[in-house]
Amino acid sequence: MSKLPLPPGSTIGILGGGQLGRMLALAAGRLGFDVAILEPEPGAPATRVAAHTVVGAYDDPQALEALSKLASVVTFEFENVPASSVEHLTALGVAVAPGARALAIAQDRVAEKTFLNEAGVATVAFAAADTAQAAQDAMASLGAPVLMKTRREGYDGKGQRWVEHAADAPAAFKAVGAKPVILEAPANFVRELSVIAARGRGGEIAVYPLAENHHEKGVLRRTYAPAKVTGETADQAERIAAKVLSGLDYVGVIGIELFELADGRLLVNEIAPRVHNTGHWTMDGCEVDQFEQHIRAVAGWPLGPTHAHSQVEMLNLLGEEADAWAKLAGEPETRVHLYGKRDAKPGRKMGHVNRLRPL
Repeated sequence: MSKLPLPPGSTIGILGGGQLGRMLALAAGRLGFDVAILEPEPGAPATRVAAHTVVGAYDDPQALEALSKLASVVTFEFENVPASSVEHLTALGVAVAPGARALAIAQDRVAEKTFLNEAGVATVAFAAADTAQAAQDAMASLGAPVLMKTRREGYDGKGQRWVEHAADAPAAFKAVGAKPVILEAPANFVRELSVIAARGRGGEIAVYPLAENHHEKGVLRRTYAPAKVTGETADQAERIAAKVLSGLDYVGVIGIELFELADGRLLVNEIAPRVHNTGHWTMDGCEVDQFEQHIRAVAGWPLGPTHAHSQVEMLNLLGEEADAWAKLAGEPETRVHLYGKRDAKPGRKMGHVNRLRPL
């Protein structure tokens, strides 16, 4: 295992070659690191800005061994990497951050909410169900309506649906794939917020200002940050972040999605053990953005400052919207970030823009 903190010139491995891996690789490059990407698809966005690429499945032992020979530490860009792959890399003597436990908890929505409640963090009421009948029975205690989600996988609104009546539970269970599910009571929230936070290898914690998020059809569309919140709300979010990060013995950046209730309480919707779409505003609104912060943390460097120097509206560019790059690049207040994806499929995240104004 490599000695920490890692000196510049070391190689950091990243499991995943999508846009988050690309932005992590660019941040690592600014700090003098090389990057090795493990990715099943040749020519993926992150591979084109990395020093090394290993093409292979995330659970391919040979690919993992090849990555272990290149990288001093390894991280990941999304939470659907098999936790067993992290354990395999660790057995090969490579430090991996965040760890396998954080990854495994985030991959199972029931384990995630159970962990949060045990850590003293509030969520909506929930129940697990492995069969259609169990889902119908669970609604007797939770009431209706409920949001039914697959326990594993599913993102951007996929693998979930609202169930208005208990009698509809079996049909909904079939519609989401007849897989184990979680049923969640509705949250009577006034808005969706998120907090991006980081924890270093020495246990130090850095928290970014809260962001306000707006979704369309289950996909994040806009983020406004820093969000207009009271000091008490900001303190509440910081306490939540500290409980989550410490409870997981976490190293790196985490995204925590929150519901703000009418009485001011915050409930955690879900956690993402990685850099997060709702933190993209930090790339142009903060002195040290979430990507550099993550690299600092996993490399054992000191964490950077998190305060905002600008007000930011982050807009995701979906599908052909990215074709307006020339117009967007001509707007003085707009910073354009394109992901290098080849095909502009409808609804696909092709990039984002950050529109700045003074605080």
